[in-house]
Amino acid sequence: MSTIGIIGSGNIGSVLSQLAVDAGHDVVIANSRGPQSLTDLVDRLGPRARAATVAEAAAAGDVVVVTIPLGRVQDLPAHLLDGKVVIDTCNYYPERDGDTAALDSHELTTSELVQHHFAGARVVKAFNNIFAQNLGELQRPAGAPDRTTLVIAGDDEAAEQVVADFIESIGYDVFDIGGLADSWRVQRDQPAYAPAYTVSGDPAEPRRLTREDLQTLLEQADRSIR
Repeated sequence: MSTIGIIGSGNIGSVLSQLAVDAGHDVVIANSRGPQSLTDLVDRLGPRARAATVAEAAAAGDVVVVTIPLGRVQDLPAHLLDGKVVIDTCNYYPERDGDTAALDSHELTTSELVQHHFAGARVVKAFNNIFAQNLGELQRPAGAPDRTTLVIAGDDEAAEQVVADFIESIGYDVFDIGGLADSWRVQRDQPAYAPAYTVSGDPAEPRRLTREDLQTLLEQADRSIR
């Protein structure tokens, strides 16, 4: 199994840590407040998990998940993730992240923005379009008839395969929707965004999505939507 570095201990980071540990991966998790703030989380996760600094988590991970507010990505050193396979879960919320002209004009997708910052990394978009609560409860064993599909997007096929293998190991099928430029189809407010994995937009009512379901939703995507 792999070592998963996780930068960000919020909802998605915490759930992914648990799923990774449950699947037999080792987890090294960090946040901006320092390892001492993660004691309770790593105690719950057990011996496969440890808290670290951001630099330590980045160095330790065979795969590194960046799951922080998009506006904070620029605060991380640009060379921090050189050579790494990076999972970008970030979404653009201007009221939180500040306005970004390249995103407002659709010049870039959020994942292209992350790739531009971490130019030496191999960025793959994943986990941005599902509520953390649902991510933690829709996982199923391989071959289960009610197994849910998650999407990825990336420009490096080898990196995408690494990420797909990880996602499959934690209980999900994978649908590759194209390159980072195509990832706008699962950005905020698009039909395939997080509420699609629920019955009525309520995370308390999870809904399984198949590849066919996602394909239909992706075809309804509208670039004019932020």
